[in-house]
Amino acid sequence: MKRLVTLLIGFFTVSYAIAQEAPAPAAGPYITFEETSHDFGDIYQGDKVEYTFTFENTGTEPLIITNVQTTCGCTATDWPREPVLPGKTGRIKVTFDSTGKYGRQNKIISIVSNAVSPLNQVKIVTNVLPGKD
Repeated sequence: MKRLVTLLIGFFTVSYAIAQEAPAPAAGPYITFEETSHDFGDIYQGDKVEYTFTFENTGTEPLIITNVQTTCGCTATDWPREPVLPGKTGRIKVTFDSTGKYGRQNKIISIVSNAVSPLNQVKIVTNVLPGKD
């Protein structure tokens, strides 16, 4: 009898858990990056390298990027100024100038938008070697 009661309680518990659905995500724009980090590996002082981060608006409303901030003047960005419609992709180009830099570099790029999560970040990393002489 105890086994039957335990079995029934287990069955109903599992059935109840399966019946509960996860809440639907909030309506609005979502920014989803293909990747959030890029490693250039070893580069030399004075090299300029660039990488383009691709993202998709996986939300239900147009995504508007209002600002892209970098951690230093050695990093420049270019991003879409027009709204990115739901289901469409956009690109943020990041350029790093290694002039005057040496050793491991980790640069954070902050993306400010009207997304449900309004602050997103991507990063670039590299190791700057002494210049080629």
